[in-house]
Amino acid sequence: MNVTINQEGNKYHVVLDGRIDTTNANQFQQDLTPLMEAANADIEIDCSAMEYTSSQGLRIFLMLQKSVMAHSGKMVLCKLQPQVKEVFDITGFSNIIKII
Repeated sequence: MNVTINQEGNKYHVVLDGRIDTTNANQFQQDLTPLMEAANADIEIDCSAMEYTSSQGLRIFLMLQKSVMAHSGKMVLCKLQPQVKEVFDITGFSNIIKII
């Protein structure tokens, strides 16, 4: 999993590339930690190159969503691959996290 974060003011554009699974979930969480601590952050996560997420990846997305909301920010996931979107739909995460 490669995570690229570009910041412009309080806006963050995150690009995910690869798979989120047990082998890299801890690193994925560490990569997103600065976003969890940012105040009033608007975060857009481009998932067009994300191939898969395990339950650990879902947990990290949920942690990020809760943290962003607690810091008066907004988060959106965009361009999910159909197989990844299906995981979010089946688990109910698409009702919790804004997906466009």
